[in-house]
Amino acid sequence: MSISEEISRTKKIKTKNTRQDGDGQSSNGNRPRFLPVTTLEDVQAIRCAEFHPQGSLYAVGSNSKTLRICAYPKLHDLRDDHKTCQPTVLFKRTKHHKGSIYCMAWTPIGDLLATGSNDKTVKLMKFNNDTANFEGQEIELAMHDGTVRDVCFLEDTSNKSSLLISGGAGDCKIYVTDCATGQPYQALSGHSGHILSLYNWGGVIFASGSQDRTVRFWDLRTRGCVNVITPTTVTATRQGSPVAAVCVDPSGRLLVSGHEDSSCVLYDIRGTRTLQCFKPHASDVRSIRFSPSAYYLLTAGYDNKLVLTDLQGDLTAPLPSVVVAQHQDKVISGRWHPAEFSFLSTSADKTSTLWALPPI
Repeated sequence: MSISEEISRTKKIKTKNTRQDGDGQSSNGNRPRFLPVTTLEDVQAIRCAEFHPQGSLYAVGSNSKTLRICAYPKLHDLRDDHKTCQPTVLFKRTKHHKGSIYCMAWTPIGDLLATGSNDKTVKLMKFNNDTANFEGQEIELAMHDGTVRDVCFLEDTSNKSSLLISGGAGDCKIYVTDCATGQPYQALSGHSGHILSLYNWGGVIFASGSQDRTVRFWDLRTRGCVNVITPTTVTATRQGSPVAAVCVDPSGRLLVSGHEDSSCVLYDIRGTRTLQCFKPHASDVRSIRFSPSAYYLLTAGYDNKLVLTDLQGDLTAPLPSVVVAQHQDKVISGRWHPAEFSFLSTSADKTSTLWALPPI
């Protein structure tokens, strides 16, 4: 099903006057009903999950140090009375790290998976999508001196190689590793607090969010920071809040930052101006992602909820948003499928759930 068809299925939330009542039900009664399709259970909190770029499977990392690869199910026969089931686990490795798995990322073509941990290491592994298995010797990177909070990949087109970007606690540096050699070759300094989020939207520029309340933009061609902003989260002041999540739309025009004070800030990158600050959650916003079409924003918070916000229209006006999923404990991350209108969530309630809309 095309994205345009998916969007038409969610046209119910396009009403500009949509509001939320206490349980997240929109006041006009038109809340899109995402169903929990599969739920993976663990013995500890699940921090991260990432879809493979081809969309046929996804990886899940847990505080129990366990790494799993799960199959993405066929959704064409999903019904309203669907009973949540367990996903098909294609690969499982216990004690993947010596500590909790905090973050993970695939290369754009899905041939490499990187994971970061509070054991201060990053692991880099070659992946075969046909066999859903890892190949060859994994590379362990130990340049960090604190918890690795996020990782992302960039493509170095000049050298035709993948670059791994990693950041976290400790020395507050962002490290760049050449995946072909497995050698870190650059340490980017600038943040004065722990790095909590990294995001790349193609090309050689990426963004980082930090405990120091700033978002920095980095360009590897200049080998440094090219812009710093401090999103304002308190009205009528210049006060900000630690940046727990960042993302940029595919065009590179709009940055959205998520903060520990429950705020989200929309920032016009090219116009260098803040469009608005809004609060879709009642607690820390830990994850932000644009839908594949970039028409919607999915946010995950420590209020146990995942919220969908409609970005079609005036981005300086109040934005319609509805709660579309909920966990029993803090939601740590939310990730869209690369092509379909479905998403993964991970939670401190020790589960990772795949959510989707049933066909009309």
